[in-house]
Amino acid sequence: MPAGQMRRLLLILAFAFASSASGAAQYMVAAANPHAARAGIEMLRAGGSALDAAIAVQMVLNLVEPQSSGIGGGAFLLYWDAAAERISVFDGRETAPAAARPDRFLRADGAPMSLPEAIGSGNSIGIPGVLRMLQLAHGKHGRLPWRRLFEPAIRLAEHGFAVSPRLHRLIAADPLLGRLPAARAYFYLPDGKPLPIGHRLKNPELAAVLRRVAADGADAFYRGQIARDIAAAVAAHPKPGDLTEQDLAGYRALEREPLCGDYRSYRICGMPPPSQGGTAVLAILGILEHLPIATARPSSSGAVHLFAEAGRLAYADTNRYVGDPDFVQVPTAGMVDPDYLRGRAQLVRPERSMGSAAPGTPPGARGAAQLTDHTQESAGTSHLSIVDAKGNAVAMTTTVESAFGSRVLVHGFLLNNQLTDFSFVPEEDGRPLANRVEAGKRPRSSMAPSFVFTPGGALWMSLGSPGGSAIINYVAKTLVGVIDWKLPLQAAIAAPNMGSRNRDTEIERGTVLENLAAALRAMGHPVAAVDLVSGVHGIVRTPRGLEGGADPRREGVALGNPRPVH
Repeated sequence: MPAGQMRRLLLILAFAFASSASGAAQYMVAAANPHAARAGIEMLRAGGSALDAAIAVQMVLNLVEPQSSGIGGGAFLLYWDAAAERISVFDGRETAPAAARPDRFLRADGAPMSLPEAIGSGNSIGIPGVLRMLQLAHGKHGRLPWRRLFEPAIRLAEHGFAVSPRLHRLIAADPLLGRLPAARAYFYLPDGKPLPIGHRLKNPELAAVLRRVAADGADAFYRGQIARDIAAAVAAHPKPGDLTEQDLAGYRALEREPLCGDYRSYRICGMPPPSQGGTAVLAILGILEHLPIATARPSSSGAVHLFAEAGRLAYADTNRYVGDPDFVQVPTAGMVDPDYLRGRAQLVRPERSMGSAAPGTPPGARGAAQLTDHTQESAGTSHLSIVDAKGNAVAMTTTVESAFGSRVLVHGFLLNNQLTDFSFVPEEDGRPLANRVEAGKRPRSSMAPSFVFTPGGALWMSLGSPGGSAIINYVAKTLVGVIDWKLPLQAAIAAPNMGSRNRDTEIERGTVLENLAAALRAMGHPVAAVDLVSGVHGIVRTPRGLEGGADPRREGVALGNPRPVH
């Protein structure tokens, strides 16, 4: 069977059987790899918190899904403390080195580099943030000893694991991975072929790093020999970068306030800037609140039209205004203000696409950057959702940026290429862009870990997705599916992806949405059928207990303790 037909069949089957979501009575982990989900369950069974489980999951993902996340990258994490009824927001986004300048990704002639050209440079590597962030969060919400949380990943790294079909496929398809000696030695056989499916892959170097971090905390990574070796690897790149030991030693994870808004009768909370994810998800939903999306049939041209138009308007604003709030003024509250979004919704015509949306002027925009940039955000990311036995929860999106990040492998882990999330063009007509490169600045992100609360204030859902700048559409589509279309969580995740990032109207290749292309074009939509490989992982609380959803487009699972038998 041709690959396209097989993909279509798998998605149809996934949607048809999506109501058989994984269920559990007390605690659950939804993550992108079964090894990682089992590591989280091990911590929960030992009495650990959702935060403890998240750390164990991340360490195993570093090993089994290295193309997506790890200790050489960054992350955003939401934590729900059920007893205190409080959300904590942790920012572990990478930062630019002290030597970074706005022209970082310009060629000698002043033209911006291509994305592959920038990724293939040591200048793409930002200061990693994952371990500092997780240690900060663990100090506030962990129950198990820090050392205990690394045990599953260390065991698996030493004993090895079978290379999955997805990892094999991504290694085989990557044009950059084999160019650097350390990555070539790890991900390829001696004859140069990519590691085959089922190959038992061990990583004793990563095990040794994790043992040191488990024993001595995050300082073992950010200071001393590991930090020296990271800086040396960046400097030894064929196109050297400028990240130093001092940059690593100076990195700080941050706590921020959650960004929350209402949709229908629910309260949705997510990540504030430097991510545009939370802002854009709330903006899409706030616009759809005034449009008949709930009565539109799922996978219909009407549903795609309304969803894409709302996306155009939301992306137009976030692409103009969002940057690191420690460097630029961001009118975050204005972009999600209900009255402002009501006005934006009035720009949507029932039967005709606007083609391309112009940014609005939200409340508080005076003094903010007034230029739109078109950052090319890649999709090497993962998401995990966890709920523990006490009702505490985590939504964490974690990344090395593009698949395999910078391709620089140090002690068994990959370094990110996160700085390519900055605007390559720093200014227009002498005016700076909000997301231009600056020393110590955090690049804009689209990651959108999210919590949803019932009208009574109880946590109802935790979810998020990888997918670069399409993350926003993946998360918003899932929320519309569950809230407006009353789909089970798994069915909402598996439903065909769609939307607009204020460019084409994108419909997922190989799905029923391709049948709508002619009708959408007749409405003025610039239609593109593309691969929209989301990785939504979520958990929802139902009257029967917790139910988890894992995106059929990847290799994730939702695992939990079995329901008691009565």
